[in-house]
Amino acid sequence: MSYAVRMLRRLVAYELAMWHSLYRWVFRRPLRLEPGAREFSYIGVVKPILWAFIVLSAVEIPIFDLILRHVLPWEGLRRTVLVLGVYGLLWMIGLMAMLRMHPHVAEKAGLRVRNGATLEFQVPWDAVESVRARYRSLPSSRAVHLEQADSGTVLSIGTGRQTSVDLVLREPLAIDLPAGRTENVSEIRLYADEPDALAELTRRHAGTPDPAGQH
Repeated sequence: MSYAVRMLRRLVAYELAMWHSLYRWVFRRPLRLEPGAREFSYIGVVKPILWAFIVLSAVEIPIFDLILRHVLPWEGLRRTVLVLGVYGLLWMIGLMAMLRMHPHVAEKAGLRVRNGATLEFQVPWDAVESVRARYRSLPSSRAVHLEQADSGTVLSIGTGRQTSVDLVLREPLAIDLPAGRTENVSEIRLYADEPDALAELTRRHAGTPDPAGQH
């Protein structure tokens, strides 16, 4: 399969997942969680930016329509710009919905880590050696970053160019990444709106000590 075909399939899958997330958000159809499971959102850091873009797009649509109606009397162009404007507005709302409707989930078997609808994997509790809440900055706005450390490969799943929780694993864990690659990672860094709560819950499930209490 060629690179172009793979990219097209990924784009189509992303688009469908986004519209499905928007449908679930609008009609209040949340995830079905097992008893005792807890969600951890990661949208908080980018929510103000997304809302700013949504409001700006909503304001731009009637302004451009008014300008085109009186300055360029081309009905076809006006309708095309109007459709593109509405589509862009819905796309931004759909992006927010996708992030909201695919949170991290702490469940019986482990921690289910997500990034929208593009990345999802589970970290078993017994695979966690240590966990701590720690804010780190990422070099770019890409959600998925890989880097090499002394302990092995580090996978960072960021939101708003940052992570807030470090999970150090007992041994490398195979993770399927969005591009079709599989990486064996020794540490996972992710973003959560409540990093302290997620770290504490992970320690309770994994039976790991609190780093703050170690000397």
